[in-house]
Amino acid sequence: MGTHALDHELDDLAAQARAAMVREIEASGAWEADPVWREAFEAVPRHLFVPYYYIGVLGGFERVWGEDPDPRSRERWVRGAYADAPLATRVRDGVLVSSSSQPSLMAAMLTELEVRDGNAVLEIGAGTGYNAALLAHRLGDDRVTTIDLDAEITESARRHLAAAGHHPLVVTGDGARGVPERAPFDRIIATCTLSTIPHPWLAQCTPGARILAPLATGLIALRVRDAGHAEGRFLHTPAYFVPLRGATRPERAPEHVEGLPARARNEELLRFLLALTVGGLDPREAYALWEREGHPVRERYGITVSGERARAWLDDPEGPHTWPLP
Repeated sequence: MGTHALDHELDDLAAQARAAMVREIEASGAWEADPVWREAFEAVPRHLFVPYYYIGVLGGFERVWGEDPDPRSRERWVRGAYADAPLATRVRDGVLVSSSSQPSLMAAMLTELEVRDGNAVLEIGAGTGYNAALLAHRLGDDRVTTIDLDAEITESARRHLAAAGHHPLVVTGDGARGVPERAPFDRIIATCTLSTIPHPWLAQCTPGARILAPLATGLIALRVRDAGHAEGRFLHTPAYFVPLRGATRPERAPEHVEGLPARARNEELLRFLLALTVGGLDPREAYALWEREGHPVRERYGITVSGERARAWLDDPEGPHTWPLP
């Protein structure tokens, strides 16, 4: 069987796998509030953005790639590219530095971004370029900007995007600084975990802009009032992403569970509170609050950015339970 026939078979398999992925995302309800996103996921071929990825194995990672000489391995690569699962795409010294997020989570985040036709969007964390391609399919290349600190990541994202027929602006730089030369933006979406909300973003937003970003194992949705103020609550969705890297990113110490009751240490919502209040509450104080307030869900927490300061809060931004962010 010739190479062309093999490529054709892989293309057919990719189309079938993509259709199955779309059905799975639809069943999850991820884009129920904005079903137009279905068209983007149907149209954009994810496998072009992950020519290889890594699977965790005992003692490290195994690379799965589309140019493997074994046809069964290539089939495995295609099927994995369309699994509703995150894919490790860049590993250095055994540490994950970049990934392609779980498609259903991407769909949920894009839906929560609440984009409208004509919106200009800034994406923080270019990754493989897949998310930028979904945005570009919906809004057009000229309305999408994506930035990443790592030149290798941005270069590969450009190649992947071009292979899929999209050419949004891909910038190499510190995402915490934004991209002022492309401002103003109507929406900002981060695909990396933050420790605080970078103040430069607000000045690059239009009044009423929406910012959606992972923070403290959750997703915060902020509405920007003006260059000095934004506020919003966390969504119910858990979210775990690679941290934002860059010179302007404040360092945030890890949360500690030592000294807390063993039964509580793995409680996901307590771990969220511990991550949110690092530096603001002692872990024992956070645990006492968590018990006293009835194990509050993520939607009860929020963030306010005012001037150069950002703070997190429970229930009420002017209430008794507030903590500074870095």
